[in-house]
Amino acid sequence: MNTGPAIVEAQRTLTVSTANLKSRLRKHLQFPSRLVKEKHDLVVYIPPMYDADPGRRYPVLFMQDGQNLFDPETAFVKGNHWRLGETADELIAASEIQPLIIVGIYNTGVRRIDEYTPTEDSRLGGGQADAYGRMLVEELKPFIDNTYSTLPGAENCGLGGSSLGGLVSLYLGLRYSSIFGKLAVMSPSVWWDKRAILATIAQVEKRPDLKIWLDIGTKESKRAVPDARALEKCLIRKGWTLDEDLAYTEVLGAEHNELAWAQRVEPMLKFLFPSIAYS
Repeated sequence: MNTGPAIVEAQRTLTVSTANLKSRLRKHLQFPSRLVKEKHDLVVYIPPMYDADPGRRYPVLFMQDGQNLFDPETAFVKGNHWRLGETADELIAASEIQPLIIVGIYNTGVRRIDEYTPTEDSRLGGGQADAYGRMLVEELKPFIDNTYSTLPGAENCGLGGSSLGGLVSLYLGLRYSSIFGKLAVMSPSVWWDKRAILATIAQVEKRPDLKIWLDIGTKESKRAVPDARALEKCLIRKGWTLDEDLAYTEVLGAEHNELAWAQRVEPMLKFLFPSIAYS
């Protein structure tokens, strides 16, 4: 393992304080696309040792609803954010996860439903996830790979989100399993379009090499837990194995909000990006 003085110092400083987190959140405003109508703001978290060890490369986690992840001022409910940066810092300092880069992709507000849904619902519309997925794979990921020190390979690339963000992450993970090898599917909106995602999974001919974190809170809605259980069973029927390449968690008393998802960041990161030796 690389334990050079610069790295040790970065770890020591982080253990004492995470006050430097804000300086490691890099903004890219109005990322343009030829594939979707809207431009997306990006916020990129880099790990504490990033500048001290310029030769090192890192896995990447792309996350939906980027405004809710790192900054309490931009969160959907002001003051309630995921604390994703703080939690990643703490887990990296404790050597419980791999140091990683996290890309928060802001949703576009009025077009969030369109971009985060794989099928068109007769009542709610939507169904533009394919175009959004092409934007991620053909435009945004190459930009991140060219701008930051990322590791190649699907085994080093994750995609995640909550609610509709969890739904679209699962859908695109299945479609682009050669790009995204790790999925954070948190409180997914399985209900969308009469649970169409279950039919999508049922049509998968061969289980792709995907590691999936799936969770739900018991106080989200009456249908949330039954839907999540149906999704879990559907994945198992297709060949995923619990506690190996699939984690499923029901969180007692958890609601459908940012504070609840913030509580699940730690186990999600530990499952998808467990600590490994670096040399």
